[in-house]
Amino acid sequence: MGIESLLVFLLIGAIAGWLAGLVVSGYGFGLLGNIIIGILGAVIAGYLFPALGFRLGGGILAAIVHATIGAILLLLLIRVIKRA
Repeated sequence: MGIESLLVFLLIGAIAGWLAGLVVSGYGFGLLGNIIIGILGAVIAGYLFPALGFRLGGGILAAIVHATIGAILLLLLIRVIKRA
């Protein structure tokens, strides 16, 4: 993986984590936390969506939407675990 690919990967993770933090209000984790949440969300969605037969397409915008949906699911799971 080249440095450009790594930067795009981190940028998509940061945007996805930030958007997920806005949707699931009260769950922002700062820049580094948002990047981690976004990347983990992308991994979760990467496994979950093909299993459900759901496909968004390609490109950076689709990657951001994909990672954001996964990050929202992750933040909701964190919320449920914290309440238990």
